[in-house]
Amino acid sequence: MPYMSDDPTRVQEFFTARAADWDSRFPDDGPAYAAAVADLGLRAGDRVLDAGCGTGRALPPLRAAVGPSGVVIGADLTPAMLRQAVRAGRDRDGALLLTDVAALPLRPGSLDAVFGAGLISHLPSPAENLRELARVVRPGGLLALFHPIGRAALAARHGRPLTPEDLRAEPNLRPLLAGSGWRMTSYADEDTRFLALAVREGRP
Repeated sequence: MPYMSDDPTRVQEFFTARAADWDSRFPDDGPAYAAAVADLGLRAGDRVLDAGCGTGRALPPLRAAVGPSGVVIGADLTPAMLRQAVRAGRDRDGALLLTDVAALPLRPGSLDAVFGAGLISHLPSPAENLRELARVVRPGGLLALFHPIGRAALAARHGRPLTPEDLRAEPNLRPLLAGSGWRMTSYADEDTRFLALAVREGRP
Protein backbone atom coordinates (compact mmCIF):
# COMPACT_ATOMS: atom_id res chain seq x y z
CA MET A 1 0.00 0.00 0.00
CA PRO A 2 1.29 3.51 -0.62
CA TYR A 3 3.10 4.93 2.36
CA MET A 4 2.36 8.62 2.09
CA SER A 5 -0.94 10.32 1.38
CA ASP A 6 -1.95 10.21 -2.27
CA ASP A 7 -4.27 12.11 -4.54
CA PRO A 8 -7.59 10.36 -5.26
CA THR A 9 -6.64 9.38 -8.82
CA ARG A 10 -3.48 7.61 -7.70
CA VAL A 11 -5.33 5.83 -4.91
CA GLN A 12 -8.03 4.66 -7.33
CA GLU A 13 -5.43 3.43 -9.85
CA PHE A 14 -3.51 1.58 -7.13
CA PHE A 15 -6.53 -0.27 -5.81
CA THR A 16 -8.12 -0.93 -9.21
CA ALA A 17 -5.00 -2.84 -10.22
CA ARG A 18 -5.12 -4.95 -7.07
CA ALA A 19 -8.85 -5.42 -6.44
CA ALA A 20 -9.27 -8.85 -8.02
CA ASP A 21 -6.79 -10.62 -5.73
CA TRP A 22 -6.90 -8.31 -2.71
CA ASP A 23 -8.65 -10.74 -0.37
CA SER A 24 -6.52 -13.70 -1.46
CA ARG A 25 -3.35 -11.72 -0.70
CA PHE A 26 -4.44 -11.21 2.92
CA PRO A 27 -6.54 -14.29 3.73
CA ASP A 28 -5.86 -14.34 7.48
CA ASP A 29 -6.89 -10.79 8.40
CA GLY A 30 -10.49 -11.61 9.33
CA PRO A 31 -9.94 -12.16 13.08
CA ALA A 32 -7.98 -8.90 13.36
CA TYR A 33 -10.85 -7.00 11.74
CA ALA A 34 -13.36 -8.64 14.08
CA ALA A 35 -11.25 -7.83 17.15
CA ALA A 36 -10.88 -4.18 16.10
CA VAL A 37 -14.63 -3.84 15.56
CA ALA A 38 -15.21 -5.37 19.00
CA ASP A 39 -12.85 -2.80 20.54
CA LEU A 40 -14.80 0.00 18.87
CA GLY A 41 -17.67 -0.80 21.25
CA LEU A 42 -20.64 -0.51 18.92
CA ARG A 43 -24.14 -1.16 20.22
CA ALA A 44 -27.24 -2.67 18.64
CA GLY A 45 -28.96 -0.09 16.48
CA ASP A 46 -25.86 2.05 15.90
CA ARG A 47 -25.16 3.68 12.52
CA VAL A 48 -21.59 3.06 11.34
CA LEU A 49 -19.52 3.93 8.26
CA ASP A 50 -16.64 1.82 6.97
CA ALA A 51 -14.61 4.60 5.35
CA GLY A 52 -12.48 3.32 2.48
CA CYS A 53 -14.13 -0.09 2.85
CA GLY A 54 -12.32 -1.74 -0.07
CA THR A 55 -13.62 -5.27 -0.54
CA GLY A 56 -15.76 -4.89 2.58
CA ARG A 57 -13.91 -7.16 4.99
CA ALA A 58 -15.08 -5.09 7.97
CA LEU A 59 -18.74 -5.14 6.95
CA PRO A 60 -19.69 -8.57 8.40
CA PRO A 61 -18.31 -7.84 11.90
CA LEU A 62 -19.79 -4.34 11.78
CA ARG A 63 -23.19 -5.78 10.92
CA ALA A 64 -22.87 -8.35 13.70
CA ALA A 65 -22.05 -5.56 16.15
CA VAL A 66 -24.98 -3.26 15.29
CA GLY A 67 -27.50 -6.01 14.58
CA PRO A 68 -30.43 -5.95 12.16
CA SER A 69 -31.71 -2.63 13.52
CA GLY A 70 -28.39 -0.86 12.87
CA VAL A 71 -27.12 0.84 9.73
CA VAL A 72 -23.85 -0.19 8.06
CA ILE A 73 -22.43 1.77 5.12
CA GLY A 74 -19.30 0.89 3.18
CA ALA A 75 -17.85 3.83 1.25
CA ASP A 76 -15.01 3.56 -1.25
CA LEU A 77 -13.58 5.54 -4.14
CA THR A 78 -12.71 2.52 -6.31
CA PRO A 79 -15.50 0.77 -8.25
CA ALA A 80 -13.39 -2.38 -8.69
CA MET A 81 -13.08 -2.79 -4.94
CA LEU A 82 -16.83 -2.43 -4.42
CA ARG A 83 -17.44 -4.99 -7.17
CA GLN A 84 -15.27 -7.44 -5.24
CA ALA A 85 -17.27 -6.69 -2.10
CA VAL A 86 -20.44 -7.64 -4.00
CA ARG A 87 -18.84 -10.81 -5.37
CA ALA A 88 -17.93 -11.78 -1.81
CA GLY A 89 -21.55 -11.22 -0.74
CA ARG A 90 -20.63 -8.47 1.70
CA ASP A 91 -23.22 -6.12 0.26
CA ARG A 92 -25.67 -8.17 2.34
CA ASP A 93 -24.03 -6.77 5.46
CA GLY A 94 -23.97 -3.11 4.48
CA ALA A 95 -25.00 -0.59 1.83
CA LEU A 96 -22.13 0.12 -0.57
CA LEU A 97 -21.50 3.71 -1.53
CA LEU A 98 -19.18 4.82 -4.35
CA THR A 99 -17.82 8.08 -3.00
CA ASP A 100 -14.72 9.90 -1.83
CA VAL A 101 -14.52 10.02 1.97
CA ALA A 102 -13.29 13.60 1.53
CA ALA A 103 -16.84 14.63 0.53
CA LEU A 104 -19.42 12.28 2.01
CA PRO A 105 -23.07 12.55 0.91
CA LEU A 106 -24.22 12.16 4.51
CA ARG A 107 -25.97 14.53 6.90
CA PRO A 108 -24.02 16.13 9.76
CA GLY A 109 -24.12 14.03 12.90
CA SER A 110 -25.95 11.19 11.19
CA LEU A 111 -23.56 8.44 12.31
CA ASP A 112 -22.53 6.93 15.61
CA ALA A 113 -19.13 5.67 14.47
CA VAL A 114 -16.57 5.43 11.67
CA PHE A 115 -14.24 2.50 11.04
CA GLY A 116 -11.23 3.10 8.79
CA ALA A 117 -8.85 0.28 7.83
CA GLY A 118 -5.58 1.42 6.24
CA LEU A 119 -7.18 4.80 5.71
CA ILE A 120 -4.78 7.43 7.02
CA SER A 121 -1.95 6.83 4.52
CA HIS A 122 -4.35 7.33 1.59
CA LEU A 123 -5.96 10.60 2.66
CA PRO A 124 -4.88 13.47 0.38
CA SER A 125 -5.53 16.10 3.08
CA PRO A 126 -5.53 14.21 6.40
CA ALA A 127 -6.66 17.05 8.69
CA GLU A 128 -9.40 18.18 6.33
CA ASN A 129 -10.51 14.61 5.62
CA LEU A 130 -10.67 13.71 9.30
CA ARG A 131 -12.78 16.83 9.85
CA GLU A 132 -15.16 15.53 7.18
CA LEU A 133 -15.46 12.26 9.08
CA ALA A 134 -16.09 14.25 12.26
CA ARG A 135 -18.82 16.21 10.47
CA VAL A 136 -20.92 13.11 9.84
CA VAL A 137 -20.50 11.67 13.35
CA ARG A 138 -22.53 12.86 16.32
CA PRO A 139 -20.69 14.40 19.30
CA GLY A 140 -19.54 11.54 21.49
CA GLY A 141 -19.41 9.20 18.49
CA LEU A 142 -16.47 6.96 17.79
CA LEU A 143 -13.61 6.56 15.31
CA ALA A 144 -11.37 3.53 14.80
CA LEU A 145 -8.23 3.78 12.65
CA PHE A 146 -7.05 0.23 12.07
CA HIS A 147 -4.53 -1.88 10.23
CA PRO A 148 -4.21 -5.66 10.64
CA ILE A 149 -0.46 -5.35 11.27
CA GLY A 150 1.53 -2.70 13.11
CA ARG A 151 3.64 0.09 11.66
CA ALA A 152 6.97 -1.74 11.97
CA ALA A 153 5.63 -4.92 10.40
CA LEU A 154 4.04 -2.94 7.57
CA ALA A 155 7.27 -1.04 6.94
CA ALA A 156 9.21 -4.32 6.82
CA ARG A 157 6.67 -5.78 4.38
CA HIS A 158 7.36 -2.87 2.03
CA GLY A 159 11.12 -2.85 2.62
CA ARG A 160 11.30 0.64 4.08
CA PRO A 161 12.24 2.08 7.47
CA LEU A 162 9.87 3.77 9.84
CA THR A 163 10.23 7.54 9.68
CA PRO A 164 9.32 10.30 12.15
CA GLU A 165 6.91 11.70 9.53
CA ASP A 166 4.63 8.64 9.65
CA LEU A 167 1.15 10.03 10.33
CA ARG A 168 0.27 6.92 12.31
CA ALA A 169 3.02 7.52 14.88
CA GLU A 170 1.34 8.53 18.12
CA PRO A 171 3.11 11.92 18.43
CA ASN A 172 1.77 12.82 14.97
CA LEU A 173 -1.64 11.18 15.08
CA ARG A 174 -2.79 12.49 18.46
CA PRO A 175 -2.50 16.22 17.53
CA LEU A 176 -3.78 15.52 14.02
CA LEU A 177 -6.96 14.04 15.47
CA ALA A 178 -7.23 16.78 18.09
CA GLY A 179 -7.14 19.44 15.40
CA SER A 180 -9.81 17.63 13.39
CA GLY A 181 -12.56 17.28 15.98
CA TRP A 182 -11.42 14.05 17.63
CA ARG A 183 -9.90 13.10 20.99
CA MET A 184 -7.74 9.98 20.96
CA THR A 185 -8.71 7.57 23.72
CA SER A 186 -6.38 4.64 23.05
CA TYR A 187 -3.44 3.74 20.83
CA ALA A 188 -1.98 0.30 20.07
CA ASP A 189 0.86 -0.32 17.63
CA GLU A 190 1.82 -3.98 17.87
CA ASP A 191 3.20 -6.52 15.39
CA THR A 192 -0.25 -8.04 14.96
CA ARG A 193 -2.30 -4.85 14.68
CA PHE A 194 -2.52 -1.08 14.68
CA LEU A 195 -5.58 0.46 16.33
CA ALA A 196 -6.19 4.05 17.37
CA LEU A 197 -9.56 4.89 18.91
CA ALA A 198 -10.98 8.39 19.22
CA VAL A 199 -14.15 10.16 20.35
CA ARG A 200 -15.90 12.95 18.47
CA GLU A 201 -15.52 16.15 20.47
CA GLY A 202 -18.49 18.33 21.33
CA ARG A 203 -21.61 18.03 23.42
CA PRO A 204 -23.96 15.11 22.66
